Amino acid sequence: MLGHLVRISAAGLAALLLVVGLSGCTITPVLPDARPVSTDQAHAQLSALVERAPASMRGYSRDRFPHWSSQGKGCDTRDLVLERDGTDVVVDSPCKIVKGTWHSPYDDATWTDPADVDIDHVVPLAEAWRSGAADWDDERREAYANDLDGPGLLTVTDNVNQAKGDQPPNLWKPKLTEYWCTYAELWIETKSKWDLSVTSAERSALLDMLNRC
Repeated sequence: MLGHLVRISAAGLAALLLVVGLSGCTITPVLPDARPVSTDQAHAQLSALVERAPASMRGYSRDRFPHWSSQGKGCDTRDLVLERDGTDVVVDSPCKIVKGTWHSPYDDATWTDPADVDIDHVVPLAEAWRSGAADWDDERREAYANDLDGPGLLTVTDNVNQAKGDQPPNLWKPKLTEYWCTYAELWIETKSKWDLSVTSAERSALLDMLNRC
């Protein structure tokens, strides 16, 4: 299946931090290739999610989710995701991503300029707010926005990410229908990990996408 999620272990992250900051170095981390969960697990997680109407957006701001936080060695979260998701990534001192190759699973596009890609929150920050994060403190929201251990951060084409905005799967899906199964699994695992709710329309859309697995 296209676009299986690449996840980074704690050891892999530590290795990245050791090499980042070396001027002009090329980073080619060896990372496991794994789906976040099985389809059966995704169905079980989705069934367990609380269903409720979206909360008010009153008080929402992206600043309430401090993102791209420092990860040490001059790197922030965005830098590490670009390294994780790219191949032949070149990093200049202290942690400037100069070039590499990135494949966007949403539209099957390949890019070599880091300016052409965004780091997408699979479950957008505003959607997280509507589905439970409004009740969190800013420290928990920062942890969510910079979660390198979960499935919720992906490198994708910048204008595709902008077109997605904060829409849930019943309003927006990746262009590549072959990726819908994986996208649904990523969305569901993220909401399950962070105990976020779903709407009725969202649940129906996710079930339809899982049926393509």
